[in-house]
Amino acid sequence: MTQIFLMRNSLLFLIGLVFGSTLFAQVDEPRGLQSDGESQSGSIRPKAKKEQERPPIDLYKMFTVENDTTIVDTSLTIQKLYKYNYLRKDNFDLLPFSNEGQTYNTLLYDFSSQRIRPLFGARARHFNYMEVEDMLYFEVPTPLSEIYYKSVFEQGQNLDAFFTMNTSRRFNFSIAYKGLRSLGKYQHILTSTGNFRFTTNYKSKNNRYELKAHYVAQDLLNQENGGLTDQALMNFAGNDSQFQDRSRLSVNFENAESILDGQRIYINHKYDLIPQSDSISNNRIEVGHIFNYDDKYYEYRQTAPSSLFGNSFVTTNLRDKVDITDLNNQLWVKYTNNILGSITFQVNHTYYKYGYNSVLIQENNRIPNVLNGNLIAAGASYKKAYRGFQLKGEAQANISGEFDGYDLKAEASYQINDDAFFSGGIHLNAAAANYNHLLYQSSYENYNWYNAENYDTVKTNSLDFSIKSNKWLNASASLVNIKDYAYFAIDPATSLINSFQTNDNITYLKLKASKEFRLGKFALDNTVAYQTVSSGNTFLNVPEITTRNTLYYTDNWFKKALFVQTGVSLNYFTEYAMNGYDPVLAEFYVQNDQELGSFPLIDLFFNMKVRQTRIFFIAEHINSLASNNNYYSAPGYPYRDFTLRFGLVWNFFL
Repeated sequence: MTQIFLMRNSLLFLIGLVFGSTLFAQVDEPRGLQSDGESQSGSIRPKAKKEQERPPIDLYKMFTVENDTTIVDTSLTIQKLYKYNYLRKDNFDLLPFSNEGQTYNTLLYDFSSQRIRPLFGARARHFNYMEVEDMLYFEVPTPLSEIYYKSVFEQGQNLDAFFTMNTSRRFNFSIAYKGLRSLGKYQHILTSTGNFRFTTNYKSKNNRYELKAHYVAQDLLNQENGGLTDQALMNFAGNDSQFQDRSRLSVNFENAESILDGQRIYINHKYDLIPQSDSISNNRIEVGHIFNYDDKYYEYRQTAPSSLFGNSFVTTNLRDKVDITDLNNQLWVKYTNNILGSITFQVNHTYYKYGYNSVLIQENNRIPNVLNGNLIAAGASYKKAYRGFQLKGEAQANISGEFDGYDLKAEASYQINDDAFFSGGIHLNAAAANYNHLLYQSSYENYNWYNAENYDTVKTNSLDFSIKSNKWLNASASLVNIKDYAYFAIDPATSLINSFQTNDNITYLKLKASKEFRLGKFALDNTVAYQTVSSGNTFLNVPEITTRNTLYYTDNWFKKALFVQTGVSLNYFTEYAMNGYDPVLAEFYVQNDQELGSFPLIDLFFNMKVRQTRIFFIAEHINSLASNNNYYSAPGYPYRDFTLRFGLVWNFFL
């Protein structure tokens, strides 16, 4: 009841903020104070005589909660092709499963997280779970909308649409929904997902108060089949023509599904205590507050148990459900001086409740049902520009509560010239293992453990360097050392999945570089990554080389009415002990018995741009028509066969 009450009042608070800001935005500009080009209602539309002319594109802005700002871009570039997928981001680091909306195996790892408390489990379901840093806010002179569409694998569609408008120069809102349904080529792998987003941002007339807020509701459902049976894997690898219809291949079970469902309310607002007479004021003091309420659950459902996961406490209707409530409030104050730079102090309080409905009593063990409590953390950050360098330091630590954790980061960057940017830094992080490592309950006997009192804090230290230059190349390097790494793996004693923590050090090196070469209307875009684990390679498995090479041609046809982009793209990664997938946990686990990879993925594409519309035709994995069936996304899970995909991204400027 407390959770429902909190949720209801938070929603009412957010609605009040939105409509209150709307009201202020509509009345806070007297007629005599309107700026050039504004109407009496506060709109930033052009004057009546120019109503048919679209404002300049650089007035259509989108920005993150950290105020990283970009311009709405309707061009058709090779990067737009890389982002034309379910995640709407470049997935070079990931290997998708056979059906759209399923999970992804990780090819390149990123250990840059600054979290100092545990994450919710079921990480294999979180690739499309939109976090705070994924949300975008807008500022537009006229209403703007976008429609993303892409065909899927049998009986379904993938559509992502959003609409945004400014009711005045100071108040904006956006509403968006991404929905997917895809049956898939194999038995019992239907995906059905939805991501609803609402954002708003407001700035007062005197620019001293700013607000960003959003509400997100997400439900990600996947049918689970446990992968192909041993006989079906032999049939798949044998290239038998009668199994070209993949639905004929037997799967381990057809009676399970998993769902990740959640909603979040986020409010970030600040106030400038000192009126700013100009942009170079010597002193500035800002105070701010961040409210973040996140409530979600993961559930695995199965009508009858499978022997793949060992013995079960029940014989029918397995329902393993775990939920979490995470309520965080942060207060901060920031002082800025044009000589000293800016320094910020913050303190935040988190209430968390993670767990299950009941305690599990075993013969020699007792597994509790809840991890809950309060965490208080404090921190500071510093930024300063000095002789061309940008210096940045951040520190935060838990000072009260059950979980230890800290994060220290120091970074320096330098603009070498107009075309080259260099940055480097050191990052020290310590955080508790994810919640599903600390506590897990299941109808399957083997999937029950309590490690909260036994597991140490996971400590991750890294050195990171990068250079960005369109003229030379973009490159990055990361050297990471991990102590007390928590992971899932096969328990030799039971041959079933369990949680483990190693005391061994893991040393991980990643080098990545990208460069495009152009000759007239032709271009060759290349990205290559090298990885190695010099110690602890039985706990973290990675492909040594991962590469993507795209040769393409661009031109304007029909008196520049049509822009064309066509070519071929090759993805490849070397063979390695690829992580396996466990559907009960919705997690990947380490296995060292089977090496997979070393197969090319070749796509042909023909894309067009007409005005603000980008149209895509992609023949995916075309080489599978003539190659051996040796391509897998995880042990037991074949990668996608050849398929023709098409769709568009369409912007409307109203």
